Amino acid sequence: MADEQEEQRWIVFGDLLGRIGIVVFFGLGIFGKIRTIFSAIANWQDVAIEQKQLWMFSQLVVLLFLLTMVSITIFRLRPVKAAQGIEPRITALAGTYLLGVLALVPEAAKLPPVFTVVATVLTIVGFGLSIYVVRWLGRSFSIMAEARRLVTQGPYAIVRHPLYLTEEIGVIAVVLLNFSPLSVLVLAIQWALQLRRMHNEEKVLGAAFPEYAAYAAATPRVIPRLFKSARA
Repeated sequence: MADEQEEQRWIVFGDLLGRIGIVVFFGLGIFGKIRTIFSAIANWQDVAIEQKQLWMFSQLVVLLFLLTMVSITIFRLRPVKAAQGIEPRITALAGTYLLGVLALVPEAAKLPPVFTVVATVLTIVGFGLSIYVVRWLGRSFSIMAEARRLVTQGPYAIVRHPLYLTEEIGVIAVVLLNFSPLSVLVLAIQWALQLRRMHNEEKVLGAAFPEYAAYAAATPRVIPRLFKSARA
């Protein structure tokens, strides 16, 4: 009983720190994105970007994604179970914050303008779909490997980790906009960390919700099935 109470205290403490960290990180992103948008509006004629209207739309979509992450984090449910040990926490933090590192990687090769357009479209698609997924996940959202409520409907009926899939579309867009061998290496490391995060989350969800095993057996991890089996 004492061990369970101690575990719950650590879960509550970790959840509080997690909320603060997420709000600060994404809050800084919101501040930076708002500055970028208003600066572009104020100097619209001098903005040296192809397809300026499309680019501006992509910036607004990213801003809406950041705002959604902050608002959901503030009002999310308290976790009922969390991963034990330091590795799941380090993996979750590194997998999340490497996206910020990608944006700082200096561009080594100037890609043709068409790649900039493709990256802008991928930004809109990736972060737009991420907003949709986060809205379905709702107050169960977490960066750490924690269990709050089992969500199996909407995009979660297609794959077990739709948010990782949609976010990675946006990450690929960042790599194209900051293309270099270093950015590709960071992308590979980031995806390896994301795969490990999926594993850690599945262990926690399986321990917290007995019905998770049946859901996991029937739902692919991250790549949607194009065709269901005849017995499905």
